[in-house]
Amino acid sequence: MLRQLRTIKRSVPADTFQRLVVSLVLSRLDYGNATLASLPASLLSQLQAVMNAGARLIFNASQREHVTPLLRQLHWLCVPEWITFKLATLMFQCVNGTAPGYQ
Repeated sequence: MLRQLRTIKRSVPADTFQRLVVSLVLSRLDYGNATLASLPASLLSQLQAVMNAGARLIFNASQREHVTPLLRQLHWLCVPEWITFKLATLMFQCVNGTAPGYQ
């Protein structure tokens, strides 16, 4: 998906391109992330690499450039922190009765 997005980067405005990366790439990483909590670090690093590639693509940064400032500017968490945040949010909703109902 990132390769396809790279081809249209010059055709769309920067804010639109950022929304495309978030909606098409990060939404796929976000889907079912509660199951990612028990993954080994080697697999989490692969997910982090995808997230880093998305951030570099948005800012047109090189591979050698450090990605942490880019992630902070986008307000993106690293993958292990992101999974913990999503689980904590889900648990908070369950405890307070605001979680979606399952039948």
